[in-house]
Amino acid sequence: MFSIDLGDGAQLRPLEPWQAEEFLAHMDRARATVDPWIPWASISTDLASATATLQRYADRAAADTGRLFGIWLDGTLVGGTMFVAFDAAGGNCEVGCWLEPSATGRGLITKAVRELIGWAFRTRGMHRVEWLCDPNNVASSNVARRLGMTREGQKRQSYPWQGIRRDTEIWAVLAPEWT
Repeated sequence: MFSIDLGDGAQLRPLEPWQAEEFLAHMDRARATVDPWIPWASISTDLASATATLQRYADRAAADTGRLFGIWLDGTLVGGTMFVAFDAAGGNCEVGCWLEPSATGRGLITKAVRELIGWAFRTRGMHRVEWLCDPNNVASSNVARRLGMTREGQKRQSYPWQGIRRDTEIWAVLAPEWT
């Protein structure tokens, strides 16, 4: 298995179904802060549902339509990043992330997502990488800014969460802009 060193005891590695127990323990620690932003946080509540979440991404990786990676800090799973969507033929993909509170403030998400974006452009020949987030998730918008993405707009009331329609900010970076 490969691992990318993110510095200061942190690693980026594939997150797979066989790690469901560790993923569930992490989700239990992160759920309160992750659930408003990542829809599957609220559905990964027991071992079977956590395994199903990870299996969906394993199936997407096999189909080359998405991927899921965990971020480990000193051996503990504390967050992750993913290709939410991956369209190799069209040259477009979407990245996303999450992090439990104990690991914030270390730049882990920015470093991990930078690795994914670089891989998408250099290795897979992507043309466009998108970042979608709720405008109320300031930390997420800040990551997009740090990565040099451009805010392209906002979809109003684009998805429901707990009975309330929420907006989505659209950020993107194009291959010629990536340094």
